Amino acid sequence: MNDANRAFSRGDLDLAALTVLALLTVGPRHPYDIHRFVVETRKDFVTGAPRSIYHAVSRLERAHLIEPIGSGQAGGRPERTVYALTDAGRAEVRHRVSALLAQPQADRTTTVAALSFLGVLGKEEALVAIRARTAALEAQIATASAELAEAADVPEILLIEAEFDRAQLASERDWFSAMAARLDGGELAWIPERQ
Repeated sequence: MNDANRAFSRGDLDLAALTVLALLTVGPRHPYDIHRFVVETRKDFVTGAPRSIYHAVSRLERAHLIEPIGSGQAGGRPERTVYALTDAGRAEVRHRVSALLAQPQADRTTTVAALSFLGVLGKEEALVAIRARTAALEAQIATASAELAEAADVPEILLIEAEFDRAQLASERDWFSAMAARLDGGELAWIPERQ
């Protein structure tokens, strides 16, 4: 089963851990540096920072997805442990971003997080996930349309929220379809792959 079809685990939805993993794809960092990046770039989907970042680092280290590679001290600041991704951590961050991107969720926060870290995927990997999402959205739109059709004898005003939900799904599908076309056609440039 590929990442686009795998069910979410609780860990997949841990956005603090996702952020730690994603930021370590760029290179080793200490938790305070990760927290600072979250604040500076307004990654508002990471709640409870800085504590959530430090807890995520502990969980990821126990799971052998990251490892300490040394420590550093700048000026009069405290000594800080620097972490790097393990091979398993590199695979895990790709899985998590791909899964969050591929599977629509009612909570848009997970989509924002997946889009924020889209660059950890290769272009083709991203396109597969985006196409899986648009197919899932198509299925949800079809279901919503069928349910609305079944309720044809109910006054429209009593179903207005269902029409709103269907319109939102269609808008999301259209946006992701357009993004896939831009990526596929080269209009939306991809970042070079890191080794």
